[in-house]
Amino acid sequence: MEALRGPHNIFRLIRTGATMERTGAMDVVLTAMDAPKTLRVAARALVWPFRWLGYRGDPAMPPATRALTALGPAYIKFGQVLSTRPDVVGNELAAQLRVLQDKLPPFPVAQAKASIEAELGIAPDMIFSEFSEPVAAASIAQVHKARLRDTGEEVAVKVLRPGVERAFRKDIDAFYFIARFVEVFSPWSRRLRPMEVIRHFEGVVMGELDLRLESAAASEFADNTAGDKGFAVPDVKWHHSGRRVMTLGWAEGTPLGDNAALDAAGHDRVALSERVLQLFLRHALRDGFFHGDMHQGNMKVAPNGDIIAYDFGIMGHIDGYTRRVYAEILYGFIRRDYKRVAEVHFEAGYVPADRDVDEFARALRAVGEPIFGMDATRISMGRLLSYLFEVTERFGMQTRTELILLQRTMVVVEGVARSLDPHMNIWQVARPIVEDYIKTSIGPRAVLSDLSATARVMARFGPRLPGLVEAALIAQSTPPPERRRPSRRMVALLLLGGVATGGLITMATLSLAGPLAF
Repeated sequence: MEALRGPHNIFRLIRTGATMERTGAMDVVLTAMDAPKTLRVAARALVWPFRWLGYRGDPAMPPATRALTALGPAYIKFGQVLSTRPDVVGNELAAQLRVLQDKLPPFPVAQAKASIEAELGIAPDMIFSEFSEPVAAASIAQVHKARLRDTGEEVAVKVLRPGVERAFRKDIDAFYFIARFVEVFSPWSRRLRPMEVIRHFEGVVMGELDLRLESAAASEFADNTAGDKGFAVPDVKWHHSGRRVMTLGWAEGTPLGDNAALDAAGHDRVALSERVLQLFLRHALRDGFFHGDMHQGNMKVAPNGDIIAYDFGIMGHIDGYTRRVYAEILYGFIRRDYKRVAEVHFEAGYVPADRDVDEFARALRAVGEPIFGMDATRISMGRLLSYLFEVTERFGMQTRTELILLQRTMVVVEGVARSLDPHMNIWQVARPIVEDYIKTSIGPRAVLSDLSATARVMARFGPRLPGLVEAALIAQSTPPPERRRPSRRMVALLLLGGVATGGLITMATLSLAGPLAF
């Protein structure tokens, strides 16, 4: 995938700009981003000679939606993220882009049934007594409502779009070309690791193209969240699922993005906005496994008020150490302890050690302070993110590829929550979830849990350690050995093991001496 075909991708980029201009999306996007006049003139002048190369798209769609739909699935995915950020792109453009979530032109039912038969090896009419026209069509797949012939249960049948794998690979190839171009001609951008970012994005979405993986993710997510009040995940019908087909229990409810319908059904939108954000944080911190595509098109509200999640093609996973770092950063912002937030960045290696921690703390204060005590409608997340980017650039922070999906999902979820309640303050809503995680995962109980885990490992491998050490010492000896002497590396490892053991004992003693203050 990283084999960059220059002429092919140059033409692809020219066509992208030409399509934006031909559909009228160029002017809409530049206006929404409040681009300066010089940039608007330059952008349009560059693409105007190639305007005839652009796609026309569907004239019935708004300009931005029309352009992204014509350009392909990867561009549609990008538009889906922007649709949740009215504070960044404006209400009008966000409303246009929201169509990209689940209202794209469908492919014929006959093609869907042919894919099902080819995948499952049995005619759909033998599985389903009813099979509807598409009820939702997104960038990678579409969904049909059906009824199982043997049980009579209503189900959702998800089928991949024909040829979507090839189309997506073309887009990703162009994105790699852009990333390499940026790295070569903009050295300052290398700290953002654009090639790694695209590689991560490719891995995430290519996984979405195998519905067997999505079925497994849905099953694991359902197990993790079984005890979460006010939240539900449809069950997977494994016997009727495969690589290009997935069958789930049907989720009946009101779309989370339809505020008028939610109000008519009597749902409390303020409570829903808080629950969406808190559920995401709970899943990310408690489980380390979270829904990575939580836009309005992937959630409904059941008649009983439960939030139902579906479309599990993009799921995020973060390890225990990273969850603790993330929680401490959030908790520091919540407590307005910017010095501690800065220290956590340094301790985790996110900021080079030669930078000034106090200066970094002051820069973080300028990011966090505007949020507290302010009506959320007065906060420009676009300006806030822009300033945060300047701070990270000034202090040489490297892009953390393992956190890209977490950060992106946090932005999406916050946008969804604010679309339900524009006055929501994300820090106030997040506080109880983060505090609970801190107490259970970073306090004395966490230390005892870590010690218990270490003890279990020692119990399994402890009896073998003398033999392993002796074998390693023998292997390090130089033949013919006048005397078997451990290498410097082995001595260092043994010393390190002793220090680590002593440190664990010290931590246990301190934790038992008294609880930490939070």
